[in-house]
Amino acid sequence: MSGRVLILGGRAPVALDHARRFHRLGWHVQVADSIPCRLTGWSSAVTATHMLRPARFDARGFAADLNRIVSVQRIDLVLPTCEEALHLARHRAALPSSLHVAVDHFDMLAALHSKWEFLSIARRYGVPVPDSGRVRTLAQARDWAQGRAVVLKPEFSRFGVHLRLYPQGIPADAGELPTLGNWVVQAYLAGDELCSYAIAHQGRLLAHAIYRPTHRLGRSSSYYFEPVHRPALRDAIAALIRGTHYSGQISFDWIEPVDGSACALECNPRATSGLHIFPSDVDLPGALLGAGGLREPGSPKARMIAVLMATAGLQDALKRRQPGEWLADWRRADDVISVPGDRHPPLGSLVDLASYGRLALRQGCTLREAATRDIEWDGEPLRSVQE
Repeated sequence: MSGRVLILGGRAPVALDHARRFHRLGWHVQVADSIPCRLTGWSSAVTATHMLRPARFDARGFAADLNRIVSVQRIDLVLPTCEEALHLARHRAALPSSLHVAVDHFDMLAALHSKWEFLSIARRYGVPVPDSGRVRTLAQARDWAQGRAVVLKPEFSRFGVHLRLYPQGIPADAGELPTLGNWVVQAYLAGDELCSYAIAHQGRLLAHAIYRPTHRLGRSSSYYFEPVHRPALRDAIAALIRGTHYSGQISFDWIEPVDGSACALECNPRATSGLHIFPSDVDLPGALLGAGGLREPGSPKARMIAVLMATAGLQDALKRRQPGEWLADWRRADDVISVPGDRHPPLGSLVDLASYGRLALRQGCTLREAATRDIEWDGEPLRSVQE
């Protein structure tokens, strides 16, 4: 099957990856975003790029822009990639009913996005999770922890922002928790960090990949994706998807202690870097439309964002005095941004970065905030486009 697809969140490498996959199968690919997205827009796989008003700050404008693009461009499928998935789900009713939108309903996404509500859903369907509590102050967290090793994180956050790790327990001089609503306090589990990505349709698991974030920006996003095989985690994800009747993309972070009994830490109901693990000829567009059976990567190579591996990765390796290990990892991975026949996205990513820098200066925020604040949702009430 082929048609006309509009991919949202063109700022993200996963959007570029999706664009290339759809193009390879004969789809007419367009992208849309509310900040510059030359990373994907300059790909040879993409025929047009559209600007959207920011979903977080202008719901009516966001829905109106989508409706206009869908109508004028005769779009068959809208595919979100980043947190705009939550806003898209919230305003699905404002779009044509005949349009295929690859996202579940808002209430489901909101519950999975919450680092607290997700734990209840996981337990309900037999997915192991750490012992956890919900607090608002450091005193409440201390009372819950009772001296145990814990992790603290806001109920709604991303990229490890504000994450606190206390493997020796909460110290006496720990700072008070910022006023960010509810926080989740969890038992600290030592072990191997793993990440998984899946595509589901009406309760059926149709694609699954899992990887180790071997190189990463501190405690934040990884830029090196080393595939691993964990059938038990795949089966646990399939059970949750079956139980919730989930449709769309969904991702999980895991911790795997030495005994192999992995626990799910949190969920991202959107695309993440596990998408890159699949070889380019795997029919992920078909999975998004509910066709066929389970797709897994097989025996894939490691993938990396080469520009980050060559800069932050090398710097970190030199600091740890492990340049040989870095070089071995570099040689066995393929870049996800620059591929043969499509050389403009790396330049586009640099131009985007400069745009985010200017935006950060203008808005008085960090570079990360400039690149995501227009699509974030942290549990606050959302206005309907009909209001």
